[in-house]
Amino acid sequence: MGGNTREAGRTTASRVLALFAAFSSVDPVLGLTELAKASGLPVTTTHRLAGELVEWGALERRADGRYQIGLRLWHTGALAPAHRDLRSVALPFMGDLYAATHENVQIAVRDGSRILCLDKISGRHSVDNVTRVAGWLPAHSTGVGKIILAFSGPELLADVLAAGLTRYTPHTITLPGVLAETLRQVRENHIAFSLEEMTIGASSVAAPIFGATGELVASLALVVRATTNVRTLVAAVRTAALGVTRQLAQLHVPPGGKVS
Repeated sequence: MGGNTREAGRTTASRVLALFAAFSSVDPVLGLTELAKASGLPVTTTHRLAGELVEWGALERRADGRYQIGLRLWHTGALAPAHRDLRSVALPFMGDLYAATHENVQIAVRDGSRILCLDKISGRHSVDNVTRVAGWLPAHSTGVGKIILAFSGPELLADVLAAGLTRYTPHTITLPGVLAETLRQVRENHIAFSLEEMTIGASSVAAPIFGATGELVASLALVVRATTNVRTLVAAVRTAALGVTRQLAQLHVPPGGKVS
């Protein structure tokens, strides 16, 4: 019997979603063969669906023949209310924090068991770091991730521990007991640090953003050079996060970022 058994039971919608899921901040551009492999679809199916998506504008085909997410899909995604209002409320405070420090300012939210960078402000003189808008960050080795871990339910920490605490640098926390104690301190102080735990040469300080009823909505952070004394930045980051929290309370923005 011929045919792809994995392919046989899949709907057209699931195939299209598999194509979209193949792209990431690590692999934003894919060739046809790469796209087929990452999505688990035959090359012929991938070529046909990708062609239709290019015509609609959900994908773009570059001059070299490789594919990337198209502007029409980006525009459609931007219409989703989730996080849109959170971002609009946070941006002025992020801008003020950047103006005061000229360092990377980023805001992150929980996306299932992952940490998603919702937005970021950087400048020419900001330290290089791995954070990309719409990219995922490790929870245990970043300031924003530790904040979200500390103020989320225990199931998130369980998922992170089950996946393993990947060592990114010699400073990364890889022992569950050490991480648990770190998160206890984060809950107590409402501040989190990552001292070259994700990238050598870069450190961060993060603070929580809460909703009207006290639930965690997001995490706000500064990412700076490791030579910077991050403790001198605690007040600035905390003030910005509190400003966003107060504004969200006035607008009644619940988890998910939609103004009610």
